[in-house]
Amino acid sequence: MKKVYFLCTGNSCRSQMAEGYAHKYLPSTQFEIRSAGIETHGLNPKAVQIMAEDGIDISNQTSDLIDRDYFNHADLIITLCGDAKDKCPAIPKGVKHLHWDLQDPARAVGSEAEILSEFRKTRELIKNNVLSLK
Repeated sequence: MKKVYFLCTGNSCRSQMAEGYAHKYLPSTQFEIRSAGIETHGLNPKAVQIMAEDGIDISNQTSDLIDRDYFNHADLIITLCGDAKDKCPAIPKGVKHLHWDLQDPARAVGSEAEILSEFRKTRELIKNNVLSLK
């Protein structure tokens, strides 16, 4: 079974969305999926909301710190922001690493509609990236 680890700064938005899509689209008989952050910021309610719009419930996922054991034994580590790429522990030798440089939708400003639009844009980028892992 392949271990996949999605990492971002606070494990509140991007990595949570990626974990949700990976659970939906990658067979659980072939993949173990987790997400974490270099910090924990809690699950962002807007991430939960826009994922629900696409039929994915991430409301029971938790914001977790990087688990060193899982990290060291992962088959694929995907960083979803520059901060995680720069600050996460050195990727172990032999572990495949992908970097998806995505803007943090939690930092979007403007009206509620504009902010949700940024979350949706990020969601679609993540969905397409996860689908490419199949």
